[in-house]
Order: sequence, then C-alpha cells, then structure tokens
Amino acid sequence: MRNLSTRSRPDGNAMAGIVEKFIATCRSEAKAEGKEVEAILQGKLEQLSELVNGYDFAEVISAYCRGFEEDNQTLKNDALRWLRGEFSTKTDAKKALGVRAIVEDGSFYDQLKLMALFVRLAGYSGLLVSLDEMVNLFKLSNAQARRSNYEQLLRILNDSLQGTAVGLGFILGGTPEFLLDPRRGLYSYEALQSRLAQNNFATDGLVDFSGPVVRLSSLTPEDFYLLLSNIRNVHASGDESKYLIPDEAIKAFMQHCNERIGNSFFRTPRTTITAFINLLAVLEQNPEAKWQDLVGGLDIQADQEDHILGENTPSADEDEFADFTL
Repeated sequence: MRNLSTRSRPDGNAMAGIVEKFIATCRSEAKAEGKEVEAILQGKLEQLSELVNGYDFAEVISAYCRGFEEDNQTLKNDALRWLRGEFSTKTDAKKALGVRAIVEDGSFYDQLKLMALFVRLAGYSGLLVSLDEMVNLFKLSNAQARRSNYEQLLRILNDSLQGTAVGLGFILGGTPEFLLDPRRGLYSYEALQSRLAQNNFATDGLVDFSGPVVRLSSLTPEDFYLLLSNIRNVHASGDESKYLIPDEAIKAFMQHCNERIGNSFFRTPRTTITAFINLLAVLEQNPEAKWQDLVGGLDIQADQEDHILGENTPSADEDEFADFTL
C-alpha cells in the first residue's frame, strides 16, 4: 500500500499522514469531551477488532501512536512497514511489533477492509482502490490461479453489492475479453457472470450505469483523427504555420495503421500514438524528410495484450474507414 494517496499527498506515501491524522482526531475529541487521549484512541481501535486480523491491526496502530508520542522513529517505521504489507515473516513482525499476523496474499482483502474502516475513523470518507490492467488475470495460463483470483473478485463484488464493506470502493479496469471471454474471462466463472451480466433492456443505444459494469466504447475513426490532430497542434505549440504534416497525412497514417494491425488500434491506441509522436519528432529534426516516405515504411505492431488475445486484421469489408467522415 505504498501508493496510498490522499488529497494532501496525491503522489503516494500517505500512510503516515493518515495515522497521524487519526491521532490528531483523537486528541481533538479528547479535548472536547474532557477525556484522556488514550481512552479515546482505544475506544476507536476497539471497532477494528471486530474484523479479521483487526486485533493485530489495532496493536500496530497503537505501536505507531507510542512511537509518535515517544519520538521513536524505529517503532513508527516498523508500524508503517506492517501496514504496507512489507513484513515477509511473522517472526520479524512479532519481534518488531509483538503481533502474530502479517499481510499476505490470502489476507490482503481483509487488510483493505480494515484500512477502509481505519481511514473513516481518521476522518476520511473511505478508501477507493483502483486496479488497472486486470487483463493480466486473463493472461494467467494456470486455470487454478485464475480461478483463485476470480474467487477473490467474487468476494469483493458480493461485499460491495450487499453493503458489507462500508467505506470501501473498487474501480477495476480491463479489456472486453477479460470480462466476456467464456473460457478465461470473468464470464468463465458462473457466479461472476450472473452478477456482471448486462441489463437486457439496455439495447439500441440505451444505457444503464447503475450496474457493476460500465462498458467504455472504443474510439471511432473520427475520435482518433481528432486526437492525432490535437497532438499535432500541441507539438506545434498551437501555431498552425508550424504544422509538420497536413491533414491528409494524418488520414494516411491512420489508414496505414489500420492495414497493419487492424481495428485494435482504435481500442488500445497507445502504440499508434507513440508512433505518431515519433513521426513528428523525425520530421522536426530532419526537414528534408517527406512524410509520404516515412508513413509508407512505418512498422506498427499491435499491443502485446492484443496479440495474446488473438486480434486479427479485419478483412476489406470490415474496413473501419468505409464510413469515415469529418
């Protein structure tokens, strides 16, 4: 959890700030109620003990609080290491903090639930977990490994739909194949398929954003043309007189990419965008070069994930440019 971020620390490493805000909150409540800080702190931490590994989590927070009061940097660092899941053995954790549990693969979700409750005690609204590139689960060759991961996703989904994970939200990003593939995707797990199935009434342009799945449409050729035009404009610092290529060059570039890697360059366009920026860089540094020669000899490869998923170049009657308009 090293990448834990807050509004005041958007770049990560916010764990220490969250714990110290919890201490400040306890102090404020103790002053307002005329009680001892320790009594307020322990009363809040008792709520954590109701969850799995909650007792050890509360002990670690208490250890950080002691280190904070005693200016013991070693104790504070050990507590942060435990909270981030950086202890590799239970022996080291017990020696440093007196707890018997550590954050492992099997208990990571339970740790997130504890952290979500703790950040609420510290005064935040909750914890939002963002997991990108979920297609990597789709790529796992071991069927049992995929199933184990999907079982954890099912547990997360059930808790989210039933409201039992208070203050904890998830955003998962993946390709359509990761969701829909009946052999290796989430739909290969029947329990997940039934919960993630699309609303049957959301057809013919109708949408439903209340379900757990929000399907993002791929870029259209027109969208992609506008994107590349904006990149050209930014490269020229907004000065049209400094454009290195004309409008027809952008369309020729798109046509070349479509012929080389198919319609996947609309869905995962990062490789194509990188190639376009490289094209502009070469033209800028080599004024004698002609874009016609460079585009014709450009070698564009599909993204690795598309290659794994079996993307093929579309046939002539599937050409994305058949109805291309500006």
